[in-house]
Amino acid sequence: MTAPPLDPGEPAPWFKAASASSPEFVFDTAGGRFVLMLFLPVATEPRKAALSALARGQRLFDEATLAAFVVVREPETAAQVRDLRGLRWILDEGREVSRLYGADNAGFWLLLDPALRVMRRAAIEDAPALFAELAALPAPGDPAGAPLHAPVLIAPRIFEPALCAELIALHASRGGGEFTGVMRDKGDVTVMEMDELKRRRDLLVEDDALRAAIAERLQRRLFPFIGRALASEVTRIERYLISCYDAEDGGVFHAHRDNTTFQTAHRKFACSINLNDDFEGGDLRFPEFGPTTYRPPVGGAVVFACGLMHEALRVRRGRRYAFLPFLYDEAGAEVREAYLRRAGRDGSASRHGGAS
Repeated sequence: MTAPPLDPGEPAPWFKAASASSPEFVFDTAGGRFVLMLFLPVATEPRKAALSALARGQRLFDEATLAAFVVVREPETAAQVRDLRGLRWILDEGREVSRLYGADNAGFWLLLDPALRVMRRAAIEDAPALFAELAALPAPGDPAGAPLHAPVLIAPRIFEPALCAELIALHASRGGGEFTGVMRDKGDVTVMEMDELKRRRDLLVEDDALRAAIAERLQRRLFPFIGRALASEVTRIERYLISCYDAEDGGVFHAHRDNTTFQTAHRKFACSINLNDDFEGGDLRFPEFGPTTYRPPVGGAVVFACGLMHEALRVRRGRRYAFLPFLYDEAGAEVREAYLRRAGRDGSASRHGGAS
């Protein structure tokens, strides 16, 4: 069934599809800059006109401010599209993506803001006016003409200084933790993969007494604040993880989301509690909401929905230590248990992936 056309203000559907460079491109990773989508017409002449417009405007697609994605539905066209550089090609021979976006054979242009919400839909022949608008786009941090603030909660005084120092010392005493990867779906299961998206050393807290002390502080000091500020009840904690972003390692976690795989779909909130402040860089940024960065005080937390794109910027000097749990509720617990039963897992593989 084909969806109705999207209007301005509506979220663009997320999808996974083959691209010219990847067998499974994940569209939600495109956020943080303006996105121009072209659903390429089937008829020859309109298709040539659209590709010519792209070629003339190619200088605009700098990836930082504006990226372009061309949805190609005909095999014979797919074989030719690699000639235009600087563009992303989505191969949609089965029409799954086209049906999501209400695209017919005539095709159209769709301009999305950095949060992947529709700004404008235009007919193929309206390319001149559309590209004039693209040339005048503001910086990605100013898509609304008004200041944007990421919907995050900063909560000071969650951990006292002594507990922060204890967790840093524990991390150091266990060899400085180990490098961990990111979670990705492979078929019907989620696996951890190592790549350059993240450079971080992690250590799980295994001591029951220390875990209980941490849980008590979260339950008494943070959960009520989340309930008041975010109107959500949190009942579960996933993983007790001490992390270190070290400047010498190139410590960083590039833009990502924390609940987009089978094994992480239950996660409701990410929580980042800074354990020290004697470092440079390492702050959190939410690219869908502009360039503003966020850093809680020592012992304080930043809490945000796991579906938000976010990044931990590269640490330029010193080491940033943080405690990084995920928080969820009873409904999420059911989702998590259903996946673990289906995958035949005990949950241990999910404890390091994601969070900043």
